[in-house]
Amino acid sequence: MIHIVTSENINCYQDAMEQAYKLRHAVFVEEMGWEAIRRADGREIDQFDDAAAVHMLYIEDGRVLGYQRMLPSQRPHLLSEVLRHLCDGELPRGPEIWEWTRYCVAQGCRDRGRMLSPVGNMLLSAIVEWGLEDGISKIIIEMNPIWLLRLVQLHFRVAPLGIPHEVGKESTVAVTAAFEARTLARLREVRGDRRNVVVARPQTNRLMLA
Repeated sequence: MIHIVTSENINCYQDAMEQAYKLRHAVFVEEMGWEAIRRADGREIDQFDDAAAVHMLYIEDGRVLGYQRMLPSQRPHLLSEVLRHLCDGELPRGPEIWEWTRYCVAQGCRDRGRMLSPVGNMLLSAIVEWGLEDGISKIIIEMNPIWLLRLVQLHFRVAPLGIPHEVGKESTVAVTAAFEARTLARLREVRGDRRNVVVARPQTNRLMLA
């Protein structure tokens, strides 16, 4: 299941967040070659891991096997501060628009034969569940262009913000992807499970693990 971690409950997820930072480092530095963010302690943390960030963690048997971070577009975020060259025009901003960043899945949980691995589907479903509940309807994504078709197949309405550029070892394009209830229905259809993937937020004095 997916756990949503905010400034309100992050103290309950200290170990899980340490695992998440190390997973981010393993994927983005060791695999994708983002040498500019390499750290000697093997933890990938940046200036956007502040009180405004929303972290989403897939936790199984106490292990963080998937992670993603959401950033509000009305505050500094990756596209506005670091990857501005990926957007040819005006930056998309608004309370209904958040940036999807640092999506990563542990190597053993990836399934190259599917449109999206089960863990990846749950992470993406969590964004839509959370967004529909909180009045969010569009996400900004910096991604490999191969994702464009996948997102359309999952019933996101995708609009490129510019042309692809090389970031690390990969071609990267910035897009907005709008979603609605039909998007969530499609994700559930692909997953073969209509249940919600987001667990209730824990009380601040205890940690709930899936």
